[in-house]
Amino acid sequence: MPNVTSIGTYLPCWGGDEGRVTGDDEDAITLAVEAGRAALSTGAPVASVVVVSRDLPLLESSNAAVLLAGLDLDPELEVTERLGGAPATLDALSSARPRTLVIGVDLQPAGAAAVLTADRGLNVRTSARVARSLPVRTRNTTGAVHDYGDPRLLHDRGLVASLAASWLEKPTVVAGVDRKQAARLAEVDADVPTLGASSGLLALAVMAEQGLTGSLVAVEQASLSGITVAEGDVEVFRREPPSRPKSEEPVASDDELRISLAAYERAFEAKVRWEAGRFTGSDDLDFPPRYHVDADGSLRTDYELVPLPRAGSVYSEATVHVPVPGLPSPYSLVLVELDDVGVRALVKVTGAHVGLVGIGDRGRLVLRRLAVRSGVPDYGYAFEPEGAVA
Repeated sequence: MPNVTSIGTYLPCWGGDEGRVTGDDEDAITLAVEAGRAALSTGAPVASVVVVSRDLPLLESSNAAVLLAGLDLDPELEVTERLGGAPATLDALSSARPRTLVIGVDLQPAGAAAVLTADRGLNVRTSARVARSLPVRTRNTTGAVHDYGDPRLLHDRGLVASLAASWLEKPTVVAGVDRKQAARLAEVDADVPTLGASSGLLALAVMAEQGLTGSLVAVEQASLSGITVAEGDVEVFRREPPSRPKSEEPVASDDELRISLAAYERAFEAKVRWEAGRFTGSDDLDFPPRYHVDADGSLRTDYELVPLPRAGSVYSEATVHVPVPGLPSPYSLVLVELDDVGVRALVKVTGAHVGLVGIGDRGRLVLRRLAVRSGVPDYGYAFEPEGAVA
């Protein structure tokens, strides 16, 4: 029976009454990193990571390297990637070992949540698991979606029948369905903003904050997974800025700059882990890291990588109107002075409309998908302004 010591949630800033939507530089991995970093705010150790989503960007290879780098975790940690919705995430949680970070991510509506298990905390245990086949909505390997289009069949023969089979006809909280259905089927309306892999963990955050105990059920079509939530201490960290409409943003051109995988691999660690180079005996930081030539002409390559702060102020800014192949334009660039280290970084602006960020504005550096080249997501850091500027 796992115990949950912390919960982190993340919702993109864009959206409205119908739910949140991702920015042009966000995908399932950047959302997972945001929620995961929130859950890791306590500094507790992590031994393994499980990420659940139906929208993972790389299906032919692993997303683990970017995920671990963005979370500042050891690159040798075990990462399990699961394709699934709300029940799959609760299954992952109920079977997790201590010090496991479980993350659920959705893109439509957009949101992510993460929980960190430990030896102590909020106790959860499996209470029900029902696997039935009623494939009302399907998606094949080419991305084509087929919807049988019978919500009454899905409700009566799927959701209600699965709840009856699980002996959980009136759970405390239901996740994986819209708010209207959840309010009718559950004792408590948790007002969960997503419907997929993250919804169960977002519902668990509500139960933790309100001190609720009882059954939490996650459903998807005719499948169901339920856990019993007992009492226990847990911290909830929310990164959920107020939503605002997403303006009509520029669309990237059809032209594309092909990726150099050799250059991508060389720059990966320092770029995605947000680290600078420092040589022994020196307090100076090099960003990006680079070799030094000593006075005697010898080449020094023995620098160590040290983490950089993820907060800072805008030192200078510019809006770029010249089109770049494969990138939406115009876009804003800022030179950010990082807190307390004397390092300035040139990055794009995210989470704000073009041209609104000015000199002196505060914000944080966040992992974003900067481009997709030759089908490969290319990740790096962007500046997200805080407060009224955003």
